[in-house]
Amino acid sequence: MEKTTLGIVLPCYNPSAHWAERIVQAVKYIENRLPLTEISIYLVNDGSMRNVNTEDIAHLSENLRFHFIDYQQNQGKGYALRQGVLACKDTDITIFTDIDFPYLEDDLIALYEKICAEKWNVLVGKRAENYYENVPKVRIFISKLLKFFIRFLLNIPINDTQCGLKGFDKLGREIFLATTINRYLFDLEFIYLAAKVKDIRLAAIEVQLKPGIIFSRMNMKILLTEGWNFLKVWLK
Repeated sequence: MEKTTLGIVLPCYNPSAHWAERIVQAVKYIENRLPLTEISIYLVNDGSMRNVNTEDIAHLSENLRFHFIDYQQNQGKGYALRQGVLACKDTDITIFTDIDFPYLEDDLIALYEKICAEKWNVLVGKRAENYYENVPKVRIFISKLLKFFIRFLLNIPINDTQCGLKGFDKLGREIFLATTINRYLFDLEFIYLAAKVKDIRLAAIEVQLKPGIIFSRMNMKILLTEGWNFLKVWLK
């Protein structure tokens, strides 16, 4: 594989302890597996109120090709990722995932290599069926309900739109930056917009969740907001 550049975008909001060291470990592993790839990390601090300090940022800066994007008011994961992707203007391939690297690093590498080798514009993670074995029941219900609505209402080729591991080339980057949803359903909007582009090369690749991942809680306000966001995508 010829030398390429990869930007990994990580949204950050009130992370758990030791998060910076976990990023360094994950990225060092990826760098060792991809010696011909120049990897840069774009961390977007989405208005965190705790656990982000100068020592963490210094540790990342000393060990990685690191870019830090910071603002005080929490805006949501979709907004944060757009800021990071916007900063990735010089990279060949962009991948975003969560700050705790919840999916196997080998799956991120496989996604990246497949984009490069097969010239996909957008390649997204598709959660393996065993993903649901250790997921809270309410998340299982919401995830499967969303898949049902996607399959029957939106007519797009991918129904698992919410996996937190996605990659794209420069065309995919333009499409991602055209999204407008600030919170959870930005993924759905992205896939919906991409699927409408003529001759787009869009596909999914199965990925595995790491054991021991802790999921954030989804309250009624979030569900109502995302229900409205789904309607906005459907009406486009």
